[in-house]
Amino acid sequence: MARLFLPPAVVAVLACAAVFFIGGAGAFLTVLLLSILEIALSFDNAIVNAEILRRTNAFWRRRFLTWGIIIAVVGARLVLPLLLVAAAAWASPFLVAKLAFSDGAAYAALLSGAHFAINAFGASFLLLLALRYFFDSEKTVHWIRAIEKQLSRLGDVEALEVAIVLWVVLIVSGFIALPERAAVLIAGIAAVLLSVAIEAFVRYFSKMGGGTRSHGFFLFVYLNILDSAFSLDGVAGAFALTFSLPLIVVGLGIGAYFVRTLTVYLVEHRVLESLRYIEHGAYWAIFGLAFSMFVNLFLSVPEIVTGTAGAAFMLAAYVSSVRVGRADVVH
Repeated sequence: MARLFLPPAVVAVLACAAVFFIGGAGAFLTVLLLSILEIALSFDNAIVNAEILRRTNAFWRRRFLTWGIIIAVVGARLVLPLLLVAAAAWASPFLVAKLAFSDGAAYAALLSGAHFAINAFGASFLLLLALRYFFDSEKTVHWIRAIEKQLSRLGDVEALEVAIVLWVVLIVSGFIALPERAAVLIAGIAAVLLSVAIEAFVRYFSKMGGGTRSHGFFLFVYLNILDSAFSLDGVAGAFALTFSLPLIVVGLGIGAYFVRTLTVYLVEHRVLESLRYIEHGAYWAIFGLAFSMFVNLFLSVPEIVTGTAGAAFMLAAYVSSVRVGRADVVH
């Protein structure tokens, strides 16, 4: 365990030292808080990623911590928000990038204006992910049995989860004012199409052989898109602490590195197998996150509320898993 977490610890110390040397104690404290926030709110992300990562081989697990962390920090937490803001504001990405590094307040204002597209994309992608997990007719282990057992039966209905998400996007957009309605529709539909396309490629190459490079590649792509969807609300919420994009990228990047390392730890130590319901708790937390992002289209939902709800699901699932494990030992 120490060997696995040593690299992110070293990176964290060096990055925080550089921030303190360049920006002072205030910048150091901001980065520290952002890192803690990212880690605290991303346990469900780590568990879902672990469920997908364990379907890959050692080669792609190494890439997940090397190339993957570069994509997570530069792509998901820097480039993607810039592109979404540029698209929503009909502005040049280069102009938006310039504002991001020179005028944090102006960039935050643009980011706030793009929150319809950002929340619609993230909510649609995550809702489809959660429904795909629960609408599985082959799923035999149920945590909240009264609900999950009924949901699993719906897995026999072809593409029902896709239809539900599209209907949700259509209904929600109907309550949005006309200038932003198109952004919600386009972002929601784009998220669904992207998720369906990646899932189709994963299934195709899985049938050809789970150990193939192509199968692992698309799972790797899927993991990084999933990470991007998880990061969207975190990037937006980070502006509550600072308008400095470099500090946000460093702080969230440190947190992301630890979360990705935790994901690999969960896979290598087979934690998901030993905690029967922890995966269920993670997907219920994702369902709650998707719901809160849809609500964010109308009302501001504080990060602490979303994080607390997710943590409650995770804690309850952990307690249930431990109790079942003890009961199995007794019998």
